[in-house]
Amino acid sequence: MRTVSPTSRLRGRVRVPGDKSASHRAILISALADGESALEGLSRGDDVACTADIVEHLGATVTWSGERLYVTGPPGGLSPSDAPLWCGNSGTTMRLVSGLLAAVPGTHHLAGDPSLSSRPMDRVAEPLERMGASVSGTGERVFAPLTIEGRRPLRAIHYEVPVPSAQVKSALIFAGLGGDGTTVITEATRTRPTTEKMLLEAGVDVVVDESGTGRVVRVRPSRPQPHTWRVPADPSQAAFFVVLGALHNDAEIVVEAIDDAPERVGFLTVLSRMGARLELTPANGGLEVLVRSGELVATDIHSSEIPSVDEVPILAVAAAAATGRSHFRAMAELRLKESDRFAGSLRLAHLLGCEVGSTGDDFWIEGVGSAQRFSHLSIDAGLDHRMVMSSAVAGVSGRGADIEGESTVSSSYPHFFDNLEELTR
Repeated sequence: MRTVSPTSRLRGRVRVPGDKSASHRAILISALADGESALEGLSRGDDVACTADIVEHLGATVTWSGERLYVTGPPGGLSPSDAPLWCGNSGTTMRLVSGLLAAVPGTHHLAGDPSLSSRPMDRVAEPLERMGASVSGTGERVFAPLTIEGRRPLRAIHYEVPVPSAQVKSALIFAGLGGDGTTVITEATRTRPTTEKMLLEAGVDVVVDESGTGRVVRVRPSRPQPHTWRVPADPSQAAFFVVLGALHNDAEIVVEAIDDAPERVGFLTVLSRMGARLELTPANGGLEVLVRSGELVATDIHSSEIPSVDEVPILAVAAAAATGRSHFRAMAELRLKESDRFAGSLRLAHLLGCEVGSTGDDFWIEGVGSAQRFSHLSIDAGLDHRMVMSSAVAGVSGRGADIEGESTVSSSYPHFFDNLEELTR
């Protein structure tokens, strides 16, 4: 158990870990290339380590040298591994690797921890089956462990992603690299464009059409070129410190340059609408955020503003500290994360002293008007790193917290509690 004590003052600068999304993709794209790529600024959490370990099992060479990771893709391409490929707690790893393996001829086995094994993989399995791969798991929703029979070439398909998901889109893009023609993926709501942007940088034949409110990605069979990748800081990790500064009663925190893609920084728009005192400055190819203490007011938040919904648990803490009732709309995707974050966000706000309620895929939180009015928090966050970090932010700003399951932050942000403590000195 981790005990987090309230603190009277917060000052300092924070550089959060490299973006997990870009880290996973940089490793996978480098493994597909013919030659050596250099990767800087990677997330050093367990999730990304699983992805690096998997590509090594598939025949890529993976070597750390200082802060750089060197990945060399084999000349003849990746090949099956006799050993099961361990994804740990990382849904990103399992979904993206499934797409990649669909175009690697042979039999592949993917496994994960109990949390990952409770998350359905049918939304990836179904379109990959259409492309000619075989993806089998447990039950109709295709729970892990998975067995994938890859083939090459796969059938090129036109696919409309039914629920916004950068992971599903990315899996199909990776599979499309081994297709027999142009694979077309359409999303009605734009999700993070990390995969298509990085593949373009690596010389892959990808065309992106962003006319209207959605996005269409067309990918033709091709192989990435070796590349030097510089991974930006992770906006979804930055959100914890931005919310911390916004709701604490005496804070001034600078979060160093983060990825500024519009699909990644919707939480900043939400917080601005709530009255957070933010100053945004372009820096080092990203966005630097200065946040100061202030008073928050309730707002309505739709999942289309934050397509990954990763920032919802920490925004629930912001809503708990606000004045008025905040509504979270179309949040079904929260139920399919490392834990049921729909129920978890409501539970967290309730434990902080808020009235809460839900109807269908929507929920609301009646804020208590200030983090200093929070109740002392005692919570078991299970295997969900975002629930741990959200609880810690609430505890530092309010009346403290006792958090079970705190070790799970190692999956994404191993130094989170160190960075949090540095702000209190």
